[in-house]
Amino acid sequence: MPTPVVLGVLAVLLAGPVPHALSRWHRLRRTPAAAMLLWQGTAAAAVLAALGAGLSLATDRLWEPPVAGHDVVVAVLAGAVTAVVAARLVLSGHRTGTELRRMRRLHRDRVDLVASRDAGVSVLEHDLPVAYCVPGMTGSRIVVSRSTLTTLAPAELAAVLEHERSHLRARHDLVLEAFAVLHRAFPRWVASGAARDEVEVLVEVLADRAAVRRVDRRTLLSALLALAGSSAPRGALGSAGSRAARAEALRDDRRHPVQAGAVVGLAAAVLALPTLLVVLPWLTGLR
Repeated sequence: MPTPVVLGVLAVLLAGPVPHALSRWHRLRRTPAAAMLLWQGTAAAAVLAALGAGLSLATDRLWEPPVAGHDVVVAVLAGAVTAVVAARLVLSGHRTGTELRRMRRLHRDRVDLVASRDAGVSVLEHDLPVAYCVPGMTGSRIVVSRSTLTTLAPAELAAVLEHERSHLRARHDLVLEAFAVLHRAFPRWVASGAARDEVEVLVEVLADRAAVRRVDRRTLLSALLALAGSSAPRGALGSAGSRAARAEALRDDRRHPVQAGAVVGLAAAVLALPTLLVVLPWLTGLR
């Protein structure tokens, strides 16, 4: 089967059925770091396959003489489609990044106006328990309400703050932003919504894993229950999101090295396949 066809089929599978299936494979959350690599590898492979299919078709038509007129037409059309896909990604990245950074900058400015500072945490005078972080390249904020300070026990508060610090250290906002870009760039039939939603769960599970290194799991679970009903502003990362999925993940305190290794291997294979399909024909042609 010609390489452009294989890459095109692979792009369709990685954009639709594969993310849909992965989003239903909830056991992946037992190994969240490996699962994150698999999601990132799948997304990168889908983009590479989509771009590679068009480029491969164009070069196949023009690589070896004689080149007929219809070959030029097909190559131009393939190149145009590839350029459109690349342009949509670039434009989506620009718009998403610009909007998120402007939104976060405005929110940080407003928090600085109305909140007091306590041990590096911004405290809002609010009756509902709230906890979230606002990431930023030049300055981030961890925001809690006064009700959070009075409602949570010291160990619970420590767990929540460590959860938010983990988000900021790992730059989970950039991971979420990448999947938001893909969701915005591609048509609705692409399962980027499923990918974005599952990655949102995974970053919360990863932050929980960081928090339970300081406090026990029951303490973190009780903090999640205390924060039930709260929500983070758009562009922020909140401690109360994905409670049911996180509670299920927290109940599993065993290590799963076999699953983690298998998932990492699968992520590498998924990314390697379109890479080889794109690169090898060009190397062969150069010879």
